[in-house]
Amino acid sequence: MGASPPPLTTSRAAHPSASLGEVAGTVVMIVILVLAPVVICMSGAVIAAILGYFLNVEVDSLFVTAVLTIIGFSVHDTIVVFDRIRENLHLNRGEALNPVINYSIMQTAARSIITSFTVVLVLAAILIAGGTTLKGFALALLIGIVSGTYSSIFNAAPLLVVWRRVQPLR
Repeated sequence: MGASPPPLTTSRAAHPSASLGEVAGTVVMIVILVLAPVVICMSGAVIAAILGYFLNVEVDSLFVTAVLTIIGFSVHDTIVVFDRIRENLHLNRGEALNPVINYSIMQTAARSIITSFTVVLVLAAILIAGGTTLKGFALALLIGIVSGTYSSIFNAAPLLVVWRRVQPLR
């Protein structure tokens, strides 16, 4: 019969060296990142209920379509900013995080603002010349595109800075 297989041993890699505090910090950050979209959607539902009740704004399928479009637009802008930050961190290894983030925002801000401005022009035309059915849709998109562009550029990156201060890179 042949030789018996070598005994199983555990290597150093099999035992993670993360402390309980590091794991807890990571879990808390993941929970926050998972729950943030839920909180945003629920706050959107509350705002829609307030608009419908007090201002007599109809919250219909066009309104929901506008909200979903805004979320997609904002997520895309945020991904563009974070991708540029990732690329610049790779190209500028060893440089501090804040200057790299600032440079990345400067690179992407003009593109995002110009894209949003183009959409705002079309939405303003729909709001002015469109029928009554489209006015609520155009207004919701107009407010959402402006606020989504602002939050993607000027709120997402500072959250990354705060996250890195709480949990530095290993």
